[in-house]
Amino acid sequence: MTPIRTSIVITALSTLKKLTLTAALVISSVAAHASEQHKNVNIMPTWQQTLTQAKGETVYFNAWGGSQEINDYLLWANTQLQHRYGVTLKQVKVTDIAETTQRLLAEKTAGKNDHGSVDMVWINGENFRSMKQNGLLFGPFTHQLPNWKYVDKSLPINNDFSEPTQGLEAPWGVGQLVFIYDPETLKNPPKSFKALLTLAQQHPGKISYPKPPEFHGTGFLKAALLELTTDKKALYQPLQLPKDQALFDRVTAPLWHYLDQLHKVAWHQGKQFPAGTAETVQLLDDQQLLLAITFNPNAAAAAIANGNLTDKAKTYAFSAGALTNIHFLAIPWNANAKAGALVAINFLLSPEAQARKADTTVWGDPTILSPQAFKQLPATYNKPSFTPYPSISEPNPTWLAAIEHQWQLRYGN
Repeated sequence: MTPIRTSIVITALSTLKKLTLTAALVISSVAAHASEQHKNVNIMPTWQQTLTQAKGETVYFNAWGGSQEINDYLLWANTQLQHRYGVTLKQVKVTDIAETTQRLLAEKTAGKNDHGSVDMVWINGENFRSMKQNGLLFGPFTHQLPNWKYVDKSLPINNDFSEPTQGLEAPWGVGQLVFIYDPETLKNPPKSFKALLTLAQQHPGKISYPKPPEFHGTGFLKAALLELTTDKKALYQPLQLPKDQALFDRVTAPLWHYLDQLHKVAWHQGKQFPAGTAETVQLLDDQQLLLAITFNPNAAAAAIANGNLTDKAKTYAFSAGALTNIHFLAIPWNANAKAGALVAINFLLSPEAQARKADTTVWGDPTILSPQAFKQLPATYNKPSFTPYPSISEPNPTWLAAIEHQWQLRYGN
């Protein structure tokens, strides 16, 4: 995703007092070519004005709906936002946020530059890149959030899958691709993808992964490719198809060879795949699988706390480390409730909301705040503590759609 360079000229303002948030926070249209750079220029009101404007607004929040724990957390957040600020947070559950990207693109094409259907999105990676390139994001806005001061700036929050964030999305949590296992069933879990194949061959039908493009499934493919390919550097450079087709074929060949072997001995012989991480956890608990997959390093503890796994379950990463990314919150350029979305995001970045999110009895998603941020909380709160696994950076997002497409051609049917 290329940086955005757009100027917006705001004329004929009679008085500043008449300037509402909707009129003030204007984002430009995307240029005809995605490669052209833009810069959004916004006139921002004070935070008190934002709070006043937000009162009574309903924020339609498009977010992955595949986890009951996350859905319950967002219900709690809605209750808090209604009580404190008069803002309603309504989760719109989606299977893949790419669906939201396509909806916003359709609104952009139709010239619907205000009163949009989406007010807030949970995104990262290729969806952020696509929204940014197509001028679908409002901002920059992060610098005006009062709780921005608590964010741990040592985390890789300035880039999203190698794409500069430029204040167009606010970090919400940390994701690391890890595995869950039961030590009583699997005493020596595999520490690499090659060892995983050996395990699958020794225990036919006991290994699987979510079906791409579900993001855990795509994460599995990316992590496997990073281990198996002989040209890792290429994965961190932009891919341009069809020009780079030969490069793509060469770099990804080891992945397809690996999956051909894995699927022969996988769950349902690779003809069927779990729908997502929750199903892999259920299959692990049912002893149909030896491993579950998740982007949450605290997932095992959270599943134990919620009664979804035996109390012996553990989370671990492969020896090379864990594919690591930050997940973010953003606001579409044509959001109907921009003020409400700003208030909602600011609340979700608060020490209170982040501590609850990190609690393994609630969600267990690692915090993006610095440890000092939680000193103000009462002793009754569980103070988040997170020691990350060694990090493996995400590939350039231009590779993801091509990998998913090739997977679909080979195994999707």
